[in-house]
Amino acid sequence: MTDSSYPILYSFRRCPYAMRSRLAIASAGICVALREIELRAKPAAMLAVSPKGTVPVLVLANGQVIDESLDIMVWALIRHDPQDWLNASSRADADRLIAVNDSQFKYWLDRYKYADRYPEHPAEYYRQQGERFLAELEQRLQRNGYFCGEHFGLADAAILPFVRQFAAVDAAWFALAPYPALRAALQYFVESELFGKIMAQYPVWQATDPALIFGAESGGSSIC
Repeated sequence: MTDSSYPILYSFRRCPYAMRSRLAIASAGICVALREIELRAKPAAMLAVSPKGTVPVLVLANGQVIDESLDIMVWALIRHDPQDWLNASSRADADRLIAVNDSQFKYWLDRYKYADRYPEHPAEYYRQQGERFLAELEQRLQRNGYFCGEHFGLADAAILPFVRQFAAVDAAWFALAPYPALRAALQYFVESELFGKIMAQYPVWQATDPALIFGAESGGSSIC
């Protein structure tokens, strides 16, 4: 078996952008050849197809390259969306919420997580700025049960990996923060079978390695 039999996904296990792409691919039941990378030693093969050097990167059999995580999610879900993550009635709202996550919330998350690199303010200041988004998510959960409607969808899968990262900066603080619905949603998410599958550990890819196939239908990593 060779990688060319499947779309190739360059990924990094802990990256929230890569997580969201793997979530959609797994939910869709699509098989890809997974290439786990190290950010400090990005493979030349990945940089050749996507010089910006960020994950995820999906290379299709026809040579097309998709190197934006949300585009990879949509690519997978358009092909098979058994859980209706692309629900038409909530799609516009989901896109707006994800845009806020990817711009404003991610900006404050990076500064909160790496506050020593941004000494202009203490970590608490950056956390408070990020909490504006947490408060909106909390309100949405209390109103609907999910971020954009009454079932888990695109916004939940795209945003929860970032909330997970934010919560982990100071787990003791998050455990007592005034976001009980968000805390419960995050716990349910990280304890789910789907999250467990996409967070399995894989060896760093080497050019001489056989194809490592990732796909939900086969239980994560196996021959599809």
